[in-house]
Amino acid sequence: MQAVSSEIKAPSLFLFWAEWRAALEFGSLTLSLPWLGTLPKGDGHPVLVLPGLSADDSSTVALRMFLRNRGYEPYGWNLGRNVGYRSGMRERQIERLKEIHERHGQKVSLIGWSLGGLYARELAKQAPDLVRQVITLGSPFKGNPRASNAWRLYESLSGHSVDKVRESLHVEVPPDVPFSSVYSRTDGIVAWECSIEEEGEKRENIEIRGSHCGLGHNPLAYYVIADRLAQKEGGWRPFKGGEAYRGWFPEPARYADIAS
Repeated sequence: MQAVSSEIKAPSLFLFWAEWRAALEFGSLTLSLPWLGTLPKGDGHPVLVLPGLSADDSSTVALRMFLRNRGYEPYGWNLGRNVGYRSGMRERQIERLKEIHERHGQKVSLIGWSLGGLYARELAKQAPDLVRQVITLGSPFKGNPRASNAWRLYESLSGHSVDKVRESLHVEVPPDVPFSSVYSRTDGIVAWECSIEEEGEKRENIEIRGSHCGLGHNPLAYYVIADRLAQKEGGWRPFKGGEAYRGWFPEPARYADIAS
């Protein structure tokens, strides 16, 4: 299997400063509420949402409110601010996952935003029998860990090298559960190429238009999430977008096209 090139660079300064678009995306979320209310409802299964770097559960409130509105049982990760991978985190996350699974008697879907997506992938690999599917939003699990405009912030908050995440979590290895990577080519924080997974029977990449900091409240991301979560357990199929919205979603990049 070829690997994503280690020569991939962080997004340009233009895209980085254009991350202010996240405020517009949040505004568009409010305007989209009537439309979002028409998206498929689910079967009530639990969904665990993990925040990005330097964020906590307050950053995923809007997403969890949407999930509840669509009939799911959403949960925050309950580990405070995400300051990077640290000792005991794997065990505490598995405990959280088991707690939710036992409470509902159902497999749990995982949604991870940015760094939270790396944790979600690891959780699914550690406890695949408890996980229904994984959805990541702008998560850099392939290629150069410094192909990001946030790696210095990561090292400042965590107190260790960004390489430790790759070494500790083996993030390039995909989980053996249905997996969807949502990414944007105009991401100003993470190089989008690092969010492309090798396609397979249960793995896909879905491109949307938007910023990195706005992925957690981007209406198009919510559409994708609603579509993915509404599938029956054991009946996962790749994302199609629907005839009415086909033009909203670009043709996603293929792993083979960016692998060295």
